[in-house]
Amino acid sequence: MRHDHLLTAKQLSRADVETVLDRAAAFDADPGAARELHADKLLGLCFFEPSTRTKMSFETAAKRLGGDVVDMGSVESSSVKKGESLADTVRVVEGYADALVLRHPKQGAAKMASDFVDVPVLNAGDGAGHHPSQTLLDLYTIRERAGLDGISVGIVGDLKYGRTVHSLAHALTNFDVRQHFVSPESLRLPRSVRYDLHEAGAQVREHEDLDAVLPNLDVLYVTRIQRERFPDEEEYEAVAGEYRITEETLAAADDDLAVLHPLPRVDEIAPEVDDADAATYFEQAHNGVPVRMALLDLLLGEGGDRA
Repeated sequence: MRHDHLLTAKQLSRADVETVLDRAAAFDADPGAARELHADKLLGLCFFEPSTRTKMSFETAAKRLGGDVVDMGSVESSSVKKGESLADTVRVVEGYADALVLRHPKQGAAKMASDFVDVPVLNAGDGAGHHPSQTLLDLYTIRERAGLDGISVGIVGDLKYGRTVHSLAHALTNFDVRQHFVSPESLRLPRSVRYDLHEAGAQVREHEDLDAVLPNLDVLYVTRIQRERFPDEEEYEAVAGEYRITEETLAAADDDLAVLHPLPRVDEIAPEVDDADAATYFEQAHNGVPVRMALLDLLLGEGGDRA
């Protein structure tokens, strides 16, 4: 994989994905082998929105590679609170770190930040845009459970504002995957995303009824209805709780179905599903560490030498 930054899933070819996933599998099998690969590297964390899994797994990944992190901290405790621009913030942090991980509420923020710095930028989520490192750990999890060719994937929930959905849908076009999108009419995929998927030759079907498609799925990717993305609280209330996965729901599914979720969940997956064989979302979250180790290793230069 030869990229200066990881900004969207659109930039990833099948070869890129396989390179990252293969490297992640090697780290997963022998985490200790990576201990001193990047002992002199510092990763800058710039999170303008709350995060648990993404932030902690990037920090863990850096440390397991032998490096360390410098953290901007919360917006409230940083110079952003004083009115500092994103461009100035990343220019400053660039002076302290060898790569930057950026999460920001505005779509396109990661691309803009990458124009102002000379170190790799990894987009950790930009508004309703993309979340490519999440997509790579999603693909790693899917590959481990079902393979990445000749499968059917159902994506359910917030397809309009869900950046994990947009990233995953684009990345899946690199593989022989039938994609089924399940949502209320008001949360359908944005027209621009649908256009890009069709242009890429994706096998795309849209549904409002999950029960109609569930028995044919190998993977069910569930997403949270994101209250924080809705400009209108009434719009959110109208669709909240529209789809809820329970043990009863899964009774109609294939025995080998894998249920994924980027987390956090609210009430879209019932707690009793956690004990089902299909439940894969905590394994998925844990996979963030080896996948982000692989990404950092490749973007910083394999074994410490920048490509």
